[in-house]
Amino acid sequence: MLSADIEYYRPETIQEAVDLFQILKGENKRPIYYSGGTEILTLGRLELAAAGAFIDIKAIKECLSFGFNQSYLIAGAALSLTSIEEKNLFPLLSATSMGIADHTARNKITLGGNLCGKIFYREAVLPFLLCDSWVVAAGGNGVKPIPIGQIFNQTFQLEEGQFIVQLLTERNYIHLPFVSIKRRQQWETGYPLITVASIKADNGLRFAFSGLCPFPFRSKEMEAELNNIGLPVPERVKRALAQIPGPVLHDVEGSSEYRLFVLENTLNEIILELEGE
Repeated sequence: MLSADIEYYRPETIQEAVDLFQILKGENKRPIYYSGGTEILTLGRLELAAAGAFIDIKAIKECLSFGFNQSYLIAGAALSLTSIEEKNLFPLLSATSMGIADHTARNKITLGGNLCGKIFYREAVLPFLLCDSWVVAAGGNGVKPIPIGQIFNQTFQLEEGQFIVQLLTERNYIHLPFVSIKRRQQWETGYPLITVASIKADNGLRFAFSGLCPFPFRSKEMEAELNNIGLPVPERVKRALAQIPGPVLHDVEGSSEYRLFVLENTLNEIILELEGE
């Protein structure tokens, strides 16, 4: 259960949040940042999350930004998934987010909460991996944009006291042809077997995956095989499956064999759709 002694703070600026973290850490309060809080509550009830202080970033204006500047779409970490869907400024992100939980839960789940969650699906990261987005992170060393490829490796490699403020995605990626497919074995809002997102960019296809391995990922090795147009599509897919960068999950949602079967069919479907455009 969550302790009744947990302290709650709601800073209004990035610097106030960073300073609070350092103060609370110095007092051994075990502070953590949060925006939506749904996962913290769930894990807290299961006694899998321990914290002495919560720093809520939802009052920080930069964390609520959602719009374009000259070159980038800016998406704040405290945006709810529902607000992302409703504004639909990034269609691939909207399509991917719509499959996360149910509508009621998505009113509370935030972009940053999904990206940095402990549950391994974290589907909202897939569009940003595909689009080579930048992550604006704040911490003791200031606020700085970092290429997602440098800060994301199975999870976000944030320094202690650092949190995600925004994600920046170049405008020219926003309306590229895309497909986002979520396959489930059981019910419409249950956990997925796999999620596959793909875009057509630079005369080739990019792919990112969730639910296949214990972490979301984009694999350049798999993409190289899937874009080998000298081979028939089924052969390209079979070669790509040999490049999966981790163990394939085998759990109550589905066996590893079944996941691979579903993935093979899904990849064939995506390639035929996007290469036909």
